[in-house]
Amino acid sequence: MELRRLRHFVVLAEELHYGRAAERLSMTQPPLSLSIQALEDELGVKLFERTRRSVALTHAGQTFLAEARAILERAANAVELARAADRGEVGRLAVGFMASSAYTLLPWVLKDFRARFPEVRLDLRELTLPQQAEAFRRGEIDVSLLRPPVTDPNLQSEIVLDESLIVALPAGHRLAGQQRISIKSLADEDFVMFPRWQGLVLHDLIVRFCLSHGVTPRIAQEASQTHAVLGLVSAGIGIALVPASSARMGLVNVVYRRLRERTPPVQTAVAWRRGDRSPVVAAFLKTVHRGARLMAAAQGEGAKAAGSAATRAPRRRTAAR
Repeated sequence: MELRRLRHFVVLAEELHYGRAAERLSMTQPPLSLSIQALEDELGVKLFERTRRSVALTHAGQTFLAEARAILERAANAVELARAADRGEVGRLAVGFMASSAYTLLPWVLKDFRARFPEVRLDLRELTLPQQAEAFRRGEIDVSLLRPPVTDPNLQSEIVLDESLIVALPAGHRLAGQQRISIKSLADEDFVMFPRWQGLVLHDLIVRFCLSHGVTPRIAQEASQTHAVLGLVSAGIGIALVPASSARMGLVNVVYRRLRERTPPVQTAVAWRRGDRSPVVAAFLKTVHRGARLMAAAQGEGAKAAGSAATRAPRRRTAAR
């Protein structure tokens, strides 16, 4: 049964006049008459009673009208749903994220994405870096925010944000009165550090930076999450080097100071499966880049967005990391 014949039937049933129905359908009367006749032949029932002066629905026609309208409505909805899916506007997306991004980049991304794509169901999972790698292998997440490098050959990644390191000090610390602190002035301090076992990227970056300036960090305590590191700083356990966005967490009894020395960038990346052509993933990647730009602009010094959102849709990617 052709949808166009159903449309012809519905319009004629509404107008009960071949001339007016043909005009609404932008066609002439003879093809409309042939279409209605073909539909009646296909159904094996008479839909209209016709005289020279009038057209009226038969009982079968009246019954068929409601179903024909419903079929046309479902067909129109199916077309729109398919187009929306192709634009990445409907579907489901499982997003893995490191805990620190929940205080930094992730809120910017989620607010924007939910506003633009309210019909996409988001499944958010806080995971450590090793857990994210395992979740990708199991097919449990589609995209993730993490620290590079991404070494899995089955994944593609893009750096979206560069941040500098800052010093987190207990309030009242002897160096808290300085606006900028030299890393060398921290040589005799106890450090609260991210553990190397959980993900060596940030731990090793901080240690290498300190060693490059002749400072060997004296690690008093380790904590796996940024808020836990800052909580220990607040308790006076030691000082910490943390990404600049950590200052947004607003913990009490903690002050943040910039370093005089240029620090290596603390990078945030977005990763997804190699070859994934999902429009939903493509839409999320663009939103991540947009969120990184918004966050960097709001934070000012200490953060810089990386890359260009215009080139990040998976179906257009050619380079791999």
